[in-house]
Amino acid sequence: MNRRDFISITGTFTGGLFLLPDFLHAYGTQNNLVVGEQCVVFVQLNGGNDGLNTFIPYDNPLYYDYRTKIALGKDVIVSKNKGMAFHPALKDFAQMQQNGDLTVIQNVGYPEPIRSHFRSQEIWQTATDSNKYINEGWLGRYLDLQCNGHQATAGINLDSIDNLALKGIEPNSITVKDPNRFKVKSDKEENVTLSENPQLDFVRKIANSVTEGSDEIQKALAKSKAEISYPKTGLSKNLEWIARLIKGNLNSKVYYTSLGGFDTHDNQLIIHDKRLTELNDALFSFYQDLKQSKMLENVTVVVFSEFGRRVKDNGNGTDHGTAAPMFIIGGNNKGTILGHNPDLANLDNGDLKYEIDFRSVYASLLQQKLNFDYAKIGIRNKPVSGLF
Repeated sequence: MNRRDFISITGTFTGGLFLLPDFLHAYGTQNNLVVGEQCVVFVQLNGGNDGLNTFIPYDNPLYYDYRTKIALGKDVIVSKNKGMAFHPALKDFAQMQQNGDLTVIQNVGYPEPIRSHFRSQEIWQTATDSNKYINEGWLGRYLDLQCNGHQATAGINLDSIDNLALKGIEPNSITVKDPNRFKVKSDKEENVTLSENPQLDFVRKIANSVTEGSDEIQKALAKSKAEISYPKTGLSKNLEWIARLIKGNLNSKVYYTSLGGFDTHDNQLIIHDKRLTELNDALFSFYQDLKQSKMLENVTVVVFSEFGRRVKDNGNGTDHGTAAPMFIIGGNNKGTILGHNPDLANLDNGDLKYEIDFRSVYASLLQQKLNFDYAKIGIRNKPVSGLF
């Protein structure tokens, strides 16, 4: 059975509620992790977010020279600090940083950058070099080594499709569209009856395992509620679910979700403002929820995109570029700015030169938040200094 057929069948079989790729065997009951242990929440900005118009080098005249059509004026940007400032839609990002809870990591990228959305996302999700291809994601490899046996909810992906970053040899993650619509396992579903059709048996095993995983999710939801009112957007709803699962002691190590719409070749000022507003409002609600629950120090939020945009605008937008900022929220980060301001006078064929390899950020997360040796999954980069 190929991957496309598998996704089609499982999506139909489970009513489109959730997908669980490559899950052949039912797993044992999950041994919950220690209460209060650290977890990491990833928010992936799909499409290539324009970093220069997100965290803005407003004090550099070259920014306005290169971006005659889309530069943001000094009168609208917020939280000016050492030549950098936030997009006006990110006023609450600025507030989180002023609170000491948000770190900006500047000029993040990787050698020999790829401008294809799919391939660059794959590189970020597998943490491999741009000329290498592997089948398992960096978080999937981590979970393979961290989990003791199958733990289907060790990683949670709030999305409509599975995520390569969480794919491992073992089925230690689950992709969920709407946790509230999961059904609790019944006695009738306890046993998987084999037939003479291997593909049907394959799907039945998947469905049974997914249903077992839903029990853990339902228990966590039953023990939690939203402490605040979230905005009515897709990202906000996903983050509200994640907050409830964390507060309900699901004890997953990794949560993952995404926000699309950042491929701003045209009409960028309007589109980018809308996307960043949704991001800001959703993440600030999540931040307030966790802070009110006194859990922010145990949760580290990582916001990133597969690449930035070109330094010079194309007239009404920007094309695919390279390096861009990452944002770290919570987890007792230092609340600072790491890396130098973007060097607009020293470009690589019109693109920013990366300063910090994204795998160094991964190494910091694994070592300092998840108590794991990053070298065990093939990451050779040293952790970023001064993040936590």
